[in-house]
Amino acid sequence: QVQLVESGGGLVQPGGSLRLSCAASGSIFSITAMGWYRQAPGKQRELVAAITSGGGTNYADSVKGRFTISRDNAKNTVYLQMNSLKPEDTAVYYCNAEGTVAPGGPFGSWGQGTQVTVSS
Repeated sequence: QVQLVESGGGLVQPGGSLRLSCAASGSIFSITAMGWYRQAPGKQRELVAAITSGGGTNYADSVKGRFTISRDNAKNTVYLQMNSLKPEDTAVYYCNAEGTVAPGGPFGSWGQGTQVTVSS
């Protein structure tokens, strides 16, 4: 199996910052893309940011200019730097990864989620 473990969530005041981390482990041959999604109670899960193996990035309009996604390919880890946080950013943030397992075959995995709460 490929497992993803998120960390870095917590409670922060509006305007504050958090840095989320997601580490992938298992019989991974390669990772094509990794991303962050979020889901608030009663709402649909939505894409926040994604990064491909080539370094291309994609951001939701609501976080553009405030969040930055990055990867450490050697560690199979993706990060989400979140600045200028707003109350509407409050949600459970989930890590996602897709790629190929060894000895062969595709995979797509989700982490368990980490809570981010932005409140005064």
